[in-house]
Amino acid sequence: MAMEKTFNAAEAEPRLYASWTQAGAFRAGKHVQNDETRSFSIMIPPPNVTGALHVGHAFNNTLQDILIRWHRMRGFDTLWQPGQDHAGIATQLQVEKMLAATGQPGRRNLGRQAFLGKVWEWKGQYGGTIVKQLQRLGCSCDWERNAFTMAGAPGDPRVGHENSPNFHDAVIKVFVEMYRKGLIYRGKRLVNWDPHFETAISDLEVENIEVDGHMWHFKYPLADGKTYTYVEKDADGCVIFEEERDYISIATTRPETMLGDGAVAVHTSDERYAPIVGSFCEIPVGPKEHRRRIPIITDEYPDPTFGSGAVKITGAHDFNDYQVAKRGGIPMYRLMDTRGAMRADGADYAAAAGQAQAFAQGADFTEKTVDVLNLVPDHLRGLDRFEARARVVAEITAEGLAVMTRADDPRLGGKLGADDDPAALVPLVEAKKIMQPFGDRSGVVIEPMLTDQWFVDAEKVVGPALDAVRTGRVKIMPESGEKTYYHWLENIEPWCISRQLWWGHQIPVWFDDAGREYCAATQAEAQEMAGPGVALTRDPDVLDTWFSSGLWPIGTLGWPDDTDELRKYFPTDVLVTGFDILFFWVARMMMMQLAVVDNIPFHTVYLHQLVRDEKGQKMSKTKGNVIDPLEIVDEFGADALRFTMAQMAAIGGVLKLSRERIKGYRNFGTKLWNACRFAEMNDVWQGHATTTTAPMAQATVNRWIIGETGLVREAVDQAMSEYRFNDAANALYAFVWGKVCDWYVEFAKPLLAEGAPERAETQRVMAWVLDQCMILLHPIMPYVTEDLWAQTGTRAAMLAQTEWPSYGAGLVQADAAREMGWVIGLIEEVRSVRAQMHVPAGAYVQLLVTAMDGDAQAAWARNEVLIKRLARIEDLTHVDSFPKGTATIGMGGGTFSLPLADIIDVAEEKARLEKTLGKLGKELGGLRGRLNNPNFVASAPEEVVAETREALAVKEDEEAKLKAAVARLAELG
Repeated sequence: MAMEKTFNAAEAEPRLYASWTQAGAFRAGKHVQNDETRSFSIMIPPPNVTGALHVGHAFNNTLQDILIRWHRMRGFDTLWQPGQDHAGIATQLQVEKMLAATGQPGRRNLGRQAFLGKVWEWKGQYGGTIVKQLQRLGCSCDWERNAFTMAGAPGDPRVGHENSPNFHDAVIKVFVEMYRKGLIYRGKRLVNWDPHFETAISDLEVENIEVDGHMWHFKYPLADGKTYTYVEKDADGCVIFEEERDYISIATTRPETMLGDGAVAVHTSDERYAPIVGSFCEIPVGPKEHRRRIPIITDEYPDPTFGSGAVKITGAHDFNDYQVAKRGGIPMYRLMDTRGAMRADGADYAAAAGQAQAFAQGADFTEKTVDVLNLVPDHLRGLDRFEARARVVAEITAEGLAVMTRADDPRLGGKLGADDDPAALVPLVEAKKIMQPFGDRSGVVIEPMLTDQWFVDAEKVVGPALDAVRTGRVKIMPESGEKTYYHWLENIEPWCISRQLWWGHQIPVWFDDAGREYCAATQAEAQEMAGPGVALTRDPDVLDTWFSSGLWPIGTLGWPDDTDELRKYFPTDVLVTGFDILFFWVARMMMMQLAVVDNIPFHTVYLHQLVRDEKGQKMSKTKGNVIDPLEIVDEFGADALRFTMAQMAAIGGVLKLSRERIKGYRNFGTKLWNACRFAEMNDVWQGHATTTTAPMAQATVNRWIIGETGLVREAVDQAMSEYRFNDAANALYAFVWGKVCDWYVEFAKPLLAEGAPERAETQRVMAWVLDQCMILLHPIMPYVTEDLWAQTGTRAAMLAQTEWPSYGAGLVQADAAREMGWVIGLIEEVRSVRAQMHVPAGAYVQLLVTAMDGDAQAAWARNEVLIKRLARIEDLTHVDSFPKGTATIGMGGGTFSLPLADIIDVAEEKARLEKTLGKLGKELGGLRGRLNNPNFVASAPEEVVAETREALAVKEDEEAKLKAAVARLAELG
């Protein structure tokens, strides 16, 4: 059956993927029988079970698939381990939305166990979405081993499935062992708190967004009527302002947190406040008869040049304040409940304020005695935090304790009306942009909250993870990733691993009525530890998903059992992942594997940047520049997207994706398809079967293309071994499109003519060369190459399971390479001059030559017909010297020229080029001016600066070509 005119990706892709799956082509193991004895394994960064394929997934998984297919074809025993993360918050949110949309009882009405049953039902129905999408991309994971970070947990319907390791038991075992080694503990620390989900969340789940906000300035009266002389000086030490004050002023964007202040801090060097350091001031809110007094302290944190230089210290609700409070032994008072409302529990305000006052004056306190105090005044209890903010501001202002300023103070940011008095005093409330943290899932403002959580004592496990990179056991690419890795790990804080959710691995700790902890893998073991009859209650919290995914390499391979897979594929080889989770996941996998099994999880970490649009801007729905990879696959096919991803994958480079680029690489696939159809038309595939060795050849062009094939195989392998995916893709593009489809196919046409003596040889060579194109391209473009493979000969195996070649530069024959290099070079030079001079495309011109050496004469004689046809040369004429009006072409072995004076209007062409150069010069001046402006380089977005530099390089290249053309015109007179 004759080949179709074009490759139908929509029809072929599902058919080919099904055939790969049916043949077990992706199953872990060795698929090519050769002498290779090594294994190669990759752990997929597990996407959320709630996830849908985005361009980041597409890029990341394309690179992994390229590596796994390349190693599989080389005969390695390969495993690409797939799986999904249970995604605690995201999944719980999806199920709660589903319950609401379908009119079912909500989570709290259902209760924990019934709700978890609903989650497992949802997972069974929708959890495989991203698997199907990855398969559309062509990902060759061993899907029979598909793992899940909650596999084996209570309620899992797949418990006992032979290919589903009990991940849950592995997670619980690690927690228990680390707890018993003193590496996990429970403590009270400040965390990011999501009031919607009522849980702690990680920094990665916090989105900092610039919003319109306010900064209020308030007075904290000094206790007991104390006063001091407030003095401001200029840089020379001259007094510029002086007044007697009975207060210290602070500025805040969150007035409601003033209720929990433990101190006011000033910088240790700030002379303005030296007279009152150690004194007490009053918090200016709450019943006057119970106003709390807090100390004025010194610390390195306050910035004397910002605002008043004094800051309130609310250790339970601000990360910077938390550190100051820890250093200064300042009590940290929690003001809000889990939903972000002001606390309504505990003793009345008078009693709580009295106890807090005793602490401020030196009475002993503990975390527990402080935490039980509710310092929210009775009339504000139970209010939403933002409603409480408005009430606090109103009360302070009404009492006259807001800092006042003239109505025309520029800090107020407003314009005065015609009737407004600029000298009138108004409260100082600055309208300004502030960075506010939001939950990336909930969309609500995150509250720093002092809560009881479970922590990994990271300082105790970080050492081996640092050493593994320092000693080179693990390599992080690019090198800038290593610097970031060191910075994070050398300054590591305790890792909060508990979440106040229901969906997740429930923490294996039970408490008795006295609060004693019993950590065990099962309740029966905990009961045995506590003793018979002791009532136990299990901690309701679950583990952070980063804790379980930190065990991904060993957990998916069957640990703690000593499995064949664990022995064969661990440590894994390379982790391909985004730079943004270097700390959250990569570093934690390093720490966890080294702590649990005393081994590294992988030897190489390949980090990539965010995939951006063609202008280098971050993709977002609001900008309307999001590229949906599945839409791209529908329109252009998976191969085009995959090749685009590979081609832009420069190590550490900015990843810019455009539809035009993808369209261009679809055309690349079409080019190969057309070359194979051309071969079919010339009976190349008749009787063809796969051969591993290059055919013998006599014709120069055939010997040349065989050598070029050897060179590109070496180039691709070298690039792939160094993770230079872009270089591998570029080498294949230049070879397949340029040397094979453009040059070789054209050169081969006369050799394939009926009766040509080289016909049979050229058929064999062309079949072998096109086979090699399919093989070498297969890891990047699996679909079109597999389909071509099946249609073009007798095959012993599918292309996905065909052996990768080992030939190389040894196939190069120097004389053939030299001759064809000269022929191609001459054709390209002639074409370049014709294009620069605007010679009509269809016009045949004379080619003049003054001298040719023996090699050049022989090359011309053997390839005259091809050179004339491809360069549109009428004839070659030998002359003693070039006449006026010719454009010189310098070539090794001879000097040539094109007589163009009678073909083009030299004056008109020169005027056109000079006009174009003038316009280009203005554009270059603008680009250089921007880049030479330090303010532009320093303040413009990084992607804008990079885009400007790229534009300058392109314009400079264009200018050089135009100047060369003008110089050629000058030769023409």
